[in-house]
Amino acid sequence: MGIKPTERALFVRITTQTLQFFRAGELVRGYVISTSKRPPSNQKGSLGTPRGLHEIAERIGAGQPPGMVFKGRVSTGHHFRELSEAVDNQNLITSRILWLRGLEPGINLGGDVDTYERYVYVHGTNREAELGRPQSAGCVVMANADVVELFEDVGRQASDSIGRRAAQLETWLDGVTVTPRFPTPIDRELRITSEPE
Repeated sequence: MGIKPTERALFVRITTQTLQFFRAGELVRGYVISTSKRPPSNQKGSLGTPRGLHEIAERIGAGQPPGMVFKGRVSTGHHFRELSEAVDNQNLITSRILWLRGLEPGINLGGDVDTYERYVYVHGTNREAELGRPQSAGCVVMANADVVELFEDVGRQASDSIGRRAAQLETWLDGVTVTPRFPTPIDRELRITSEPE
């Protein structure tokens, strides 16, 4: 693919609803997360969490307090606990946003499979009690303290792979081997890598 390995990597495991942060090949931390309540998909309009190699295109929310709500990637100035119950029952975007861009043309970049144009993020949520099971509309959601910590750890130049590892790996999804349509085996999970700043 012409994408060089990087110092930092994140792997989102859709089947276990976890995110692992690696530095120099060593596991630094693991987090409980939630991905889409729909099946994984790279297709526009699917609301599925996309797969494949990505980068973090934009980091949004530096300096905002944990729990701050964002609309259109802009802080509303309100913590999610300050909002009405009707609004708080929605799955809100809170604390930090890591906006993802696909790196694989025709898989997650361009046309009807463009992750960036689908507005897929890693972000905080007001529904922390529901983490560990699928609940989003395609994004990867985390506890607010966790996404703030991760935001600082990954830095500005990160790459993310939702569903694919750069190395050849056997694909497992809910204990069943999946035959990929790509020439190398695909791990149906999210991977984010980044260069040190």
